[in-house]
Amino acid sequence: MKTEILDLTPQAGPAKAHVTLPATEPSAAVLLIQEWWGVNEHIHDIAGRYAAEGYICVAPDLYRGRVTKDAGEASKLMHALDVEDGMATIRSAVEETKRRYSVSRVGITGYCMGGTFALRAACDISELDASAPFYGDIPDEETLSRLKVPTLFIAGERDQWITPQKVEGLK
Repeated sequence: MKTEILDLTPQAGPAKAHVTLPATEPSAAVLLIQEWWGVNEHIHDIAGRYAAEGYICVAPDLYRGRVTKDAGEASKLMHALDVEDGMATIRSAVEETKRRYSVSRVGITGYCMGGTFALRAACDISELDASAPFYGDIPDEETLSRLKVPTLFIAGERDQWITPQKVEGLK
């Protein structure tokens, strides 16, 4: 596996994405959206797992280089992140991934905060081919009405944040 940095140009200014390339010729890519900690070693590890399965894995850095291990700071970073800026960064990552790596299929996944953005992206970025959010927050009905990308939403039955009632609303 090889790693590299992909330059992105969303509306709010330059951003980067961590890219892990598979050893074999890929036919598809997965965008991996960070948790509230940032693009940390855990995200790099997960990206390597996707690459080991033959996918290009692109992790756009929604925090533009900021990473933390402190839950209080992570909460501040997440709440300071403008949703539209995050979506613009993801949209730029989709476009650049297709352009640079000549892949025709791009899916998206994420965990927690990343799951929130993965589900929102499935509603707003029609160029995506699949979405698999893991326990992210569920957007409002108007946003969900735009969902056209095949989506598998993963949630826990005892989750105190993404409750079974919220999941029922998504269904």
